Amino acid sequence: MSRRFTLALVLLAGFTASGTAHAEDKWTTLFDSSTKTLDGFDKAGNANWRIEDGAAVADRGNGFLVTKTDHKNFHLRVEFWVGPDTNSGVFVHATDSKDVTGKNAYEINIWDDRPEKDYATGAVVGVAKVDPMPKATGQWNVYDITVKDGVFTVKLNDKTTVNGAKDTKLENGKIAFQHGLGNKDASGKVNDTGVVKFRKIQIQDL
Repeated sequence: MSRRFTLALVLLAGFTASGTAHAEDKWTTLFDSSTKTLDGFDKAGNANWRIEDGAAVADRGNGFLVTKTDHKNFHLRVEFWVGPDTNSGVFVHATDSKDVTGKNAYEINIWDDRPEKDYATGAVVGVAKVDPMPKATGQWNVYDITVKDGVFTVKLNDKTTVNGAKDTKLENGKIAFQHGLGNKDASGKVNDTGVVKFRKIQIQDL
């Protein structure tokens, strides 16, 4: 192998490594195991958010952790764990950080026990149904969510659940992570004690 060819390979390898590092630098970590407080988020509602064992955890109430900045086009990675009958979700393009709802935000759902399965775990509620519905309960999961110019792509544990669904009613807004109300029991009482944990949250604006 000539010295010139060897030098070319070295330069190419250096360029590739530099390009990869540069791409990775575009990711912003919103939460991970090194995060000591939840001060990087605003809170809405009355869920009892706190940090336990390196995760943002809630097991009571109805509320959200909300980003402080808006995100229009982005790729979002979320590691999460939910218990039985936990109603959670990732809300995007939220326009009211103090009162996040399905009317002023899009919800990528996390709720295996949702009565209407079409919009349960893996779906974008009101925009893209899921069939078959994946299971998330009782294990660590990874959501990969991409939103660009109103087009949604969602993967749960590397399996695509939404591919190219489009809705442009809400074009920009904050991202919110939910601990919500579950199903009613036999007496009619609504369950608000499901467990949700978020272990790592990263975003890349596009």
